[in-house]
Amino acid sequence: MASDLVRVLGVTMTSDLSLDKHVANVCATCFYWFRQLRRVRRSLDAESAATLVHAFVKSRVDYCNAILAGVSTYITDKRVMNAAARVISDSRKYGRALTNLLHDKLHWLDVPERVQYKLCATVHRCLQHKAPQYMIDCCVYASDPAAWNSLPDYLRDSTRSVDSFRRDLTRFMVNKVIQNSLFLILL
Repeated sequence: MASDLVRVLGVTMTSDLSLDKHVANVCATCFYWFRQLRRVRRSLDAESAATLVHAFVKSRVDYCNAILAGVSTYITDKRVMNAAARVISDSRKYGRALTNLLHDKLHWLDVPERVQYKLCATVHRCLQHKAPQYMIDCCVYASDPAAWNSLPDYLRDSTRSVDSFRRDLTRFMVNKVIQNSLFLILL
């Protein structure tokens, strides 16, 4: 019996190489576990809840998200990240200031920026020869060079340490998202 779906390393693809089913699976899993976390949220202090949700987001949302580079559908825009922020802040579904909490306090990026962050960090590791050889060999061909080329010169310096690069890249991208959201509010 033939199947339209194939699952490789936790990523679900259809026969036409669409990632829509993968995105739907990640969203459904995230929302299920966020409902479970909300049940025990009252038993946790704010720091423990933030640590738990952050670990969950890193393991579910960020897992294999680099394959979403160039794909028009990201993990349902901001719904998953907003649900994570609501668990941390213990706020209701229609609570305000979630974007402020996501970017200013938690320093989380939206899903498209998370994908770009991962691609830039991978290119940086390849340029420093700190990635596996197979990755170094195909790094230029596999990733979108626009993500790396859009960074300012001080970030593209390949002599920077990995920790310094990641810290400054996060600051740069969070500030960029905040500036874009402020610009949209002023319009």
